[in-house]
Amino acid sequence: MHTTDTLFCFAHRGYPKRATENTLQAITHALEFDIDGVEIDVWNVGGELIVKHDRRLGRLLAGQELLTDMAPAALRQMLLPGGEQVPTLREVLELVGNNVQLNIELKGPNCAALAAKELESYIRDNGATYEQYLISSFDHRQIHECMKLIPQVRRGVLIDGVPLDLAACGEPLQAYSIHLSLDFVCPEIIADGHRRGFKSYVFTVNHPHDLSLVVAMNADGVFTDEPQLIMDYNSAKTAEVMALQVEPVGKFGEAG
Repeated sequence: MHTTDTLFCFAHRGYPKRATENTLQAITHALEFDIDGVEIDVWNVGGELIVKHDRRLGRLLAGQELLTDMAPAALRQMLLPGGEQVPTLREVLELVGNNVQLNIELKGPNCAALAAKELESYIRDNGATYEQYLISSFDHRQIHECMKLIPQVRRGVLIDGVPLDLAACGEPLQAYSIHLSLDFVCPEIIADGHRRGFKSYVFTVNHPHDLSLVVAMNADGVFTDEPQLIMDYNSAKTAEVMALQVEPVGKFGEAG
């Protein structure tokens, strides 16, 4: 349960310090912590939603091909560092179950309809709830498409910069949250988001000093590669609140 001072913690691409990012193993490691959510990235690869961040091979998988030019079966045959396959969205849904929130970031084109179809199918067949999921993207057109196709699922609007109208872009998308880059986050955009009823989540917060900065700006949560950092912060804040709730005892055992 959150106090007003604790931060909502999304494990960014699972726990990439312990296993290759966006893999089932990385997500499993993240779920070992008392996190609130997991964030993953998806691409439409040949009509299937594949969990991967980069648009092109070369960083984690050998090659130079664009993901969108590949067949899903060919991509799935390639092994990531650590020996795992690139997972599908359905595999991640099944792994996460109802343990934590899942933020699905739509990375490439033509993901919205597939994401809506996959979520509706999984929720129907497994008794999950729409509130457990959050669909986000820098492509606000796809967020708008999701609003039309699957309005029950919360929407997160990714912003990498400071627009002149601050958080206003979340209004026509009926956003639940705005997701702000650590490189550009400022108190004004967070405050404007709060005035409009949006949660403000900052990516990617891995350093204690950066954590202090976003806390001072009144952010609601963070995406992090270091879940332990956020867990330690939340534990300390919870302990502080509990200590304040204990009524001090004065002299001779009388309440102070």
